[in-house]
Amino acid sequence: QAPRVPSHELTTAMGGARLAWRTPTQPLPQEGNPRAVFQKLFGQGDTDVERAAILHETGSILDRVKGQAARLQASLGAADRASVSDYLDSVREIERRVQMASQQDMSRLDIPDAPVGTPNDLTEHFKLMFDLMALAFQADITRVITLSMDREASMRTYTNLGIAEGFHPLSHHGNNPQKQEKLVQIQRYHTEVFAKFVERLSKAKEGDGTVLDHSTILFGSNMSNSDKHNNDPLPSAILGHANGKIKGGQHLKYPQDSRFADLLVTLFDRNNIPVEKIGDSGGILSDRKSTRLNSSH
Repeated sequence: QAPRVPSHELTTAMGGARLAWRTPTQPLPQEGNPRAVFQKLFGQGDTDVERAAILHETGSILDRVKGQAARLQASLGAADRASVSDYLDSVREIERRVQMASQQDMSRLDIPDAPVGTPNDLTEHFKLMFDLMALAFQADITRVITLSMDREASMRTYTNLGIAEGFHPLSHHGNNPQKQEKLVQIQRYHTEVFAKFVERLSKAKEGDGTVLDHSTILFGSNMSNSDKHNNDPLPSAILGHANGKIKGGQHLKYPQDSRFADLLVTLFDRNNIPVEKIGDSGGILSDRKSTRLNSSH
């Protein structure tokens, strides 16, 4: 059965970034407010009781206006009838998702009350978004999520780490050791916050394994040496076993100028998703031909 929400596009950055696209020229909008994300996942209402009452009271909008819609359709030309029909189909799809939400058994999940909004504390913002992502995967509400933790040319300051300089200026460190150390601190912080999300998925039981066993997560950046705007070689971490299709415990090094798009096509292939080409991709990467540098974990 297909999940209720096709995908989620999230961000914890002001302005966000563009990680997911509906078409080659149309990006999917990102949501940065944890409250809005929560309500999209679990419905309107701050508590379980409120959400159940709202779902019970909300009937089908289309059923209420069925007669009026039929009369309207009869008075329209072919092109307008098609437009109205598409609109009504969209409303019906939303209602279908609401109905699925009301029928979904989430008794095994510890669903918190809805967040008030976007917290001022950055660590708390990260935690809320990652917790909501984990819940969405556990409840199988969606199977595809993208999250940008920060954006290009970010001027965010990480005062929680004692760093007053903006993230983007630090990324152009000019090989200054002090700036490099601060950049390492920020990147370590991002990784540690992300690691807690991975740990949660590794402890969430699902079928014959864990949610992490059945998932594929790509973690990384669009820059290699940010001071030179270089993206080759570009290190990326792949987590999860894709239902046994990804071995794990490997450090694989591919030849210089390997295409990042080939990695994306490979991840689709490991998850049995038929995608022949992305951008300039040329094929599927092998985990045999590459150099295995580390298999300790």
